Amino acid sequence: MKAKKIYNQLYFQVIIAIIAGILLGKFYPELGEKMKPLGDGFIKLVKMIIAPVIFITLTLGIAHMTDLKKVGRIAIKAMIYFFTFSTLALIIGLIVGNILQPGHGLNIAPSTLSGDVSQYQAKAHESTLTGFIMNIIPETLFSPLVGDNILQVLLVAILMGVALVLTKEKSQKVTDFLQDLSTPVFKIVHMLMKLAPIGAFGAMAFTIGKYGLHSVLNLIFLVGTFYITSILFVVIVLGAVAWYNGFNIFKFLFYLKEELLLVLGTSSSESALPGIMEKLEKAGCSRAIVGLVVPTGYSFNLDGTNIYMTLASLFIAQALNIHLPIEKQLILLLVAMLSSKGAAGITGAGFVTLAATLAVVPEIPIAGMTLILGIDKFMSECRALTNVIGNSVATVVVANWEKQLDKKQLQYCLDHPYDVEKKLEV
Repeated sequence: MKAKKIYNQLYFQVIIAIIAGILLGKFYPELGEKMKPLGDGFIKLVKMIIAPVIFITLTLGIAHMTDLKKVGRIAIKAMIYFFTFSTLALIIGLIVGNILQPGHGLNIAPSTLSGDVSQYQAKAHESTLTGFIMNIIPETLFSPLVGDNILQVLLVAILMGVALVLTKEKSQKVTDFLQDLSTPVFKIVHMLMKLAPIGAFGAMAFTIGKYGLHSVLNLIFLVGTFYITSILFVVIVLGAVAWYNGFNIFKFLFYLKEELLLVLGTSSSESALPGIMEKLEKAGCSRAIVGLVVPTGYSFNLDGTNIYMTLASLFIAQALNIHLPIEKQLILLLVAMLSSKGAAGITGAGFVTLAATLAVVPEIPIAGMTLILGIDKFMSECRALTNVIGNSVATVVVANWEKQLDKKQLQYCLDHPYDVEKKLEV
C-alpha cells in the first residue's frame, strides 16, 4: 500500500504545530496565551468520546467471551503488572534523586516559601480510600456515559458485559447494536483526530507564552533529570519487558507516534486514549484485553507520575536542606505507592498525589511544592508520555500472558505502520 506524502501524515502535522506553538509563545507571548482555548477545546472534544469508546470496547470484549473466569484472571494479571512496575518506577525515582541530588545547593529556607498550593492540598485531603471507592459507584447506570470518570465507565461496562454473557440468548440484539454502534463512534474518533494539530498548537503556544522558556532555566537540572530518568525507564525497563514478550520497543513507539506526539503537544494522556485503544486492537490484542487494561492503567499504572513523585519529593527536601534517612525514604516510598492509587482519576493527579504524599511525610513541608509549581507544566508532558507508553506495553504483555495476542499481526503492524494507519482511516 502506497504511503501518504509526509505533509499529509498526522504526526508530521502535529510536529509542525508544536514548533509553531513554541515560536508563537516565545516571540509573541501575549498572543500565545490567547491560544489556550484551542488546546482546551480539543481536549474537551476528545474527552467527549472517551466514555463511549471505553464502554463499547470493554462491553463487547466481555460479551464475546464465553468464560467469565477469564475476565477476572485478566484483571488480576493486569493489577499484578501495574503494582510491580508502578513500584519499580517509584524506586527508580528514589534512586536517581539520591544519586544526582538535583535540589542540592539551593539552600532555601522553609520560612521563605510562598505560593498557593491549597487547591492541591484540598484535593489530596479528599482522596481517602473510602472516598475513592465511593467515587467509583455512579449515580445511575448510564450517568458515567455522560461524565468523565473512567473508573465509573469501567464498572458499568464490566457489569453490562457480564450481563450480556449471562443473558446471551435473549440479549443478542443488544450486542449486535453495540457492534454496529462501534463503527460510527470510531469514525468520530478519526474525525476529531484531524483537529489534533490545532489542539497541539494552542496548548504549546499557551504554555510557552505564559511560563516562558526562561522560567525553567533555574530548575533545568530537575527537569532534565526527570526527562532522562523517564527515557531510561522506557528504553531499558519497558524495552526489556517488550523484548522478553517478543517485540521491539522502538518499533512499538514508532507505531504509536501520532498518539505520542499528540500527548506531547497537549500534555494530556487522555487525548490519545481512543487512538491507542484502536491501534492496540489492530496490532493483535484482543478487544477484551484492550478494553480492560488500557482504561484501568490510566488510573492504576502511572509510571511517569510515580517517577515524578519520588524525584520531586527528594528535590524539595534537598532544596530545603532537609536530610531524609533511608528509613524515612522507605516510608515516603510506601506512602507514594498508596497515594498514587488514591488520587486516580483526579484532574492534575501528578501534583495532587505529590501533595497527598507530602501530607503524610511531615519532615517535608507541603509549601515546598511551590518550588516546582512553575515548572510542573514542563514536566507534565513527560509524565503523560511515560504513562501512555507504560499502559500500552502493559496491554500487549497481558494479552501475551493470556494467549490473546496475535503475534504475527503485531509484528506486521510494527513493520508496516503506514499500512495500518491507512486502513484505520478507511
